[in-house]
Amino acid sequence: MTTLTASPAEVVVVGAGAAGSATAYHLARLGRGVVLLDQASAFPRPKPCGGGMAASMQALFPFDLSPVVDSVINQVRFTWCLADPVTAELPGDAPFWIVRRSRLDAFLMEQARSAGARFEPGVAVQSLQRCGDHWQLQAMGPKGVNLELQAKVVVIADGSGSQLAARHGIGPARPRFAETVSVEVDAEVDEPGTAHFEFGLMHHGFCWAFPRHGGFSIGMGTFIGREPADANQVLAKLLPSLGLAADAGERRAGQLRIWDGHHPLHGRGENSGLVAVGDAASLCDPFLAEGIRPALISGCRAAGGIDAWLAGNGTALSDYSDAMRTEWGESMAWGKRIAQLFYRVPRVGYQLGVKRPTAPQRIAQILSGEMGYGDIAQRVIRRLLFQG
Repeated sequence: MTTLTASPAEVVVVGAGAAGSATAYHLARLGRGVVLLDQASAFPRPKPCGGGMAASMQALFPFDLSPVVDSVINQVRFTWCLADPVTAELPGDAPFWIVRRSRLDAFLMEQARSAGARFEPGVAVQSLQRCGDHWQLQAMGPKGVNLELQAKVVVIADGSGSQLAARHGIGPARPRFAETVSVEVDAEVDEPGTAHFEFGLMHHGFCWAFPRHGGFSIGMGTFIGREPADANQVLAKLLPSLGLAADAGERRAGQLRIWDGHHPLHGRGENSGLVAVGDAASLCDPFLAEGIRPALISGCRAAGGIDAWLAGNGTALSDYSDAMRTEWGESMAWGKRIAQLFYRVPRVGYQLGVKRPTAPQRIAQILSGEMGYGDIAQRVIRRLLFQG
């Protein structure tokens, strides 16, 4: 079988999703030599995802993200078994955006390529090995061709199914997953500015219905380790509430690799020069399943750390891990504790948490990026523990 050896690069980014493409873009913009790989042979490619993203993420990029924004959410509605609704207005200066991941990822990849990164689709990385001062990557390329690549730094950005991160001591050794089902439905949307969260239909989890251009991104997830085997039964109730047929849309099962404790997001010792970002780094919100915001934040922060490390700052990759712990992980530690209590007694959680006068607004502020779980956690946990 033919084996091709590519020219060495400063950085190879494994995965061209939101996190990987954001990393590649910022590194290329800083003048670094970047190769961006993805196992998908064609872009845009389908990506199961609700597509909710805080509009504050625009501040991470010098280019306009609006071309991939399908809908601007200014109102969030919560229900219990499709009844007992409460509604919250999102802050006017920090709304919530709905994007389609296929379009967002392709858009960010093109921005990275325009900045100077080399994009190689159809490449599946199989192993990484340290060789002196660089990393050797073994990969399978298009038409089954074996590829060998070299880089000083490798960014692991290959999503929730990543095997590379844990294999090299990055993130949790045994990641924790939320089981999900996603549905894309084309339809007329009556309330294009309203996102819907439903907490009563899904055992140990919740459902979401996000309006997008020409339809809905709908999904459900369970967050304390139980697979949503009743997905079709749940959808048979949820979809008609939106004016849709009970069997509308194509179901896609998936997993979200959710945050489960503080872990280094960079390799140490013999794994020096490795960095994990996005879902591969287990950053997804364990309560509300938000994944795009930590993907983009980690990609941008990692790029700065990698640039500094390549310039001779020996602590820069450790600084990236520390920055993500402060900027994201500390809030998620509280989010995990809230999720563990809420999803075990969701009816109590809905009544004592979501139904409280200030709670919907607080959740809306968390979604918009204005507030973290630490700002509300102690009060919420006290109410859930003592039920009042």
